[in-house]
Amino acid sequence: MTQTQAEIKLYTYDEFIAWYPENSSRRYELHNGVIIEMPPPVGDHEDVVGFLTEEIAAEFKRCKLPYRIPKMGLVKTPLIESAYIPDVLLINRDNLKNEPFWKKQSTVIYPETVPLVIEVVSTNWRDDYHDKFGDYEEMGIPEYWIVDYAALGGRKFIGNPKVPTIFICELIDGEYQMSPFMGTDRIVSPTFPQLNLTAQQVFDSII
Repeated sequence: MTQTQAEIKLYTYDEFIAWYPENSSRRYELHNGVIIEMPPPVGDHEDVVGFLTEEIAAEFKRCKLPYRIPKMGLVKTPLIESAYIPDVLLINRDNLKNEPFWKKQSTVIYPETVPLVIEVVSTNWRDDYHDKFGDYEEMGIPEYWIVDYAALGGRKFIGNPKVPTIFICELIDGEYQMSPFMGTDRIVSPTFPQLNLTAQQVFDSII
């Protein structure tokens, strides 16, 4: 039997954290008060995540920046009861002292702590293109990548026929401006302007 909206239990962030199973091999996010079990990622998805993590880590180390990429950190939205586990979460360690939930819950709430966040698109692509896009924008996270390596997103985003695309969303005057990168396009990142990486290199990271 399908649950109606009224029958779905809604959780606050605190309730979600208290509920979260300790040492669970499964990942959960809180979407507008609803606990969502994230499906296990496929191998191609993990190839892309691993490649991007390595490339970005190499760049911030080269630039001697106080950044780190946690294995599983939560981003809590300010206005609604949502908490996400991004595929790649870049943390500015210099601002962690201001984060009230970091020490005990590995959760960040301030955009000053998050220079960049990346979501690698899965079958639930609307989360990345709509919900997380709006929430990260509302938080004020300066840069958000949508990596649609399998061309799963809507045609209004990636064309018809659909083409694998990476969107770099830069926060300008409180709104994300989306720039698409395909094929041999060199990715232009506001956070890492000297990053030497093309969209095709990301797509070719898949075995």
